[in-house]
Amino acid sequence: MSYIDGFVIPVSSGDKARFIEHARRMDQIFIDKGALRVIEAWGDDVPAGKVTDFARAVQASDGETVAFSWIEWPDKATRDTVMAELENDPALMAEPMPFDGKRMIFGGFVPVVALER
Repeated sequence: MSYIDGFVIPVSSGDKARFIEHARRMDQIFIDKGALRVIEAWGDDVPAGKVTDFARAVQASDGETVAFSWIEWPDKATRDTVMAELENDPALMAEPMPFDGKRMIFGGFVPVVALER
């Protein structure tokens, strides 16, 4: 069964093009190493909630947009192998991120329902 890595990231709204450029480089690495699909989504209709919301989850400030991304892997073992390899790549870890990685939230998820057309 597939495995999903999910990410929510605050990005300076003025850095959208830089974010997309960075995502294209990084996402190609994930695909080349075995990811089935990578989606990068730019916040378009992200309402403020009464208790919590995407913006509060990442402490987004005025002038920042929330990006929502996920990587679909064939399985958790592939994901674990690739992520360990990438975390030990000094050149990759030195890649400047166009967002505050300290406010990124992320996690790995096991699909429990999948419907497709």
